[in-house]
Amino acid sequence: MRQVRLIDENGTQVGVVDTRDALRMAKEREYDLVLVSPNSVPPVARLLDYGKWRYEQQQAEKEARKKAKRTELKSMKLRPKIETHDYNTKLSHIRRFLEEGHKVKVTIMFRGREMAHQELGYKLLERVAKDLEGVGFVEMRPEMLGRDMNMVMAPGSKPSAPVAPSGSSTNSA
Repeated sequence: MRQVRLIDENGTQVGVVDTRDALRMAKEREYDLVLVSPNSVPPVARLLDYGKWRYEQQQAEKEARKKAKRTELKSMKLRPKIETHDYNTKLSHIRRFLEEGHKVKVTIMFRGREMAHQELGYKLLERVAKDLEGVGFVEMRPEMLGRDMNMVMAPGSKPSAPVAPSGSSTNSA
């Protein structure tokens, strides 16, 4: 590479110069000669303080990480025979999580003979989805996993599909 298109420290184009002259100019002005676009003809080089530039890049990345929105998967556990006040309290927690932009995994825990009445879990999850209609939508429909029935809600107001047992049919003949 005999010649480079040189851009000085102020961002103005100097023109096409010999590589040795560009290195000499960088040394005189106490800057680094950085190859910006090696594939162009002639290659583009720039005079800049590489240490300062790298530091500014790191600071910008750090700031971008701070501002990046982190979504967590929050979890709320309910029982099929939950009382009204407890339901309302847990519903307000779920609403707050969704408003903060988090996804929420709602789990119905079955014990003993409650396993024979899984439809109660579906009805409860349907009620949760209906009560939170404007705040969140059902991202993952209810499904059984061992003794637990899980449903995932995501923030937003996308219309949610009806919450029905996966084995039942919603078509009427």
